[in-house]
Amino acid sequence: MAWTKRQKKIKKKIDRQKIYGADEAFTLVKDCANAKFTESVEAAIRLGVDPRKSDQNVRGSSKLPNGTGKTVRVA
Repeated sequence: MAWTKRQKKIKKKIDRQKIYGADEAFTLVKDCANAKFTESVEAAIRLGVDPRKSDQNVRGSSKLPNGTGKTVRVA
């Protein structure tokens, strides 16, 4: 299968031998996006922790920019 013009343009921007950091990689993904719909990105990050050890568990929360869509009620 032949490369399209869009694929060739994206291929020129990316150096396959370079290891990108998270910030730089997400910036590069945003620069290469040109679809006619809202694209999404999924990232898997290796933290190097042992899940069997309780002192190495990673927990956290994040606030979504538009909320979850549910109204908050106090019973």
